[in-house]
Amino acid sequence: MDRRKVVIVGAGFAGLDCAKRLVGEPVDVTIVDRRSFHTFQPLLYQVATAGLSASDVAYPVRGIFQRAPNVAVRLASVTGVDLEHRLVRLAEGPPLPYDHLVLAAGAAVRWFEVPGAEEHGFPLYDLADAIRLRNHVLSQFEAADADPTLVEAGALTFVVVGGGPTGVETAGALTELFAMVLAKDFPRLDVARARVVLLEMGDSVLAPFSHRARRHGHDELVARGVELRLGERVTAVAPGEVTLASGEVIPACTLVWAAGVRASPLADVAGLPQAAGGRIVVGGDLRVPDHPEVFVVGDMAAVPGSGGRLLPQLAPVAKQSGRHAGATIACEAQGRRGGRRFRYRDRGTMATIGRGAAVADLPLGVNLTGVPAWLAWLFLHLLLLAGFRNRLSVFVSWAWNYVTYDRGPRLIIEAPGAPGPEGERGPEST
Repeated sequence: MDRRKVVIVGAGFAGLDCAKRLVGEPVDVTIVDRRSFHTFQPLLYQVATAGLSASDVAYPVRGIFQRAPNVAVRLASVTGVDLEHRLVRLAEGPPLPYDHLVLAAGAAVRWFEVPGAEEHGFPLYDLADAIRLRNHVLSQFEAADADPTLVEAGALTFVVVGGGPTGVETAGALTELFAMVLAKDFPRLDVARARVVLLEMGDSVLAPFSHRARRHGHDELVARGVELRLGERVTAVAPGEVTLASGEVIPACTLVWAAGVRASPLADVAGLPQAAGGRIVVGGDLRVPDHPEVFVVGDMAAVPGSGGRLLPQLAPVAKQSGRHAGATIACEAQGRRGGRRFRYRDRGTMATIGRGAAVADLPLGVNLTGVPAWLAWLFLHLLLLAGFRNRLSVFVSWAWNYVTYDRGPRLIIEAPGAPGPEGERGPEST
């Protein structure tokens, strides 16, 4: 009997955990991704703010499955899915046939049709985004150091849109970078004039968290010099300025967009029913209705949670859904019945504001703030990184930053496609 062919589209959290569950099972797995590495997205903001190197948060996919003979990796872009003939169409090379298909292509930035946001904003969703933002932030300080009059024009004003964990963590990291590091790097520049403005449409930051966590996050951001603007909405972005719904125009040369995501564009061309945000509709076992051979996991899947609301597009949901799909496929490959309903186990949510400050809402109503939450956040993120080398490198970087109040990779890498230090490349080829 021929072994079943499993194609997994995407090497993010969901795709990797699905593939790991299928290691050693009587199936042949092919992981397809347009990048050769897995990116640990929760720490991208630290690459953007010079806390970590790009190589600290990326790990080669082939390296993860070196000892898994039934798992292959294909570097290619997926252009579509032929559901009738069970083929995954690629931009490079012939299509891949499958018996089981797992769509795990993640999400893309959601710009909410704000004029100028996509053209002039800086998203923070992949490694190229993080390097591009780091280049820009450091370049702004270089320009202001050469011509201090640029400060009034917004050269050192950094607007962060979105008060969720990514926006809060980015805003907090920027203030630390300015106060602890760049103030020493640029002694002739009045770095105290640098502004970090955090815009949030709602009435509080960290909206999904407990009241205690939201209050702590708010107070810590304010204490660190972040200008919080609650109930504010961006209506337009242009070079050097950000316009708000109130009519106020903020002179700013940097807009970091952390206002939300939508499903990967692959969801639009897969020919499957979609829900809000482009997410593909799935049943309780993560299969597509009328196509039991197709699973959708992670950020692409519209998985109903408690109260009928869709499960959030977060790494824990992606990892658990990926493992569930892998377990179902393994059961069926062994001749056993699969199809158990997916049940998400909420193990809590965390966010860090900066050194010694974080929030953590854990199961059983446990809410941590301050140093205990910060230590829990550090430990969990070290544990979730792919590869011992990455864990060791990140631990050493964090320890160095903590002891010396300094940061290592303050590198401006401008030339697209040109090799840079640490093996990084310019934004267009990262």
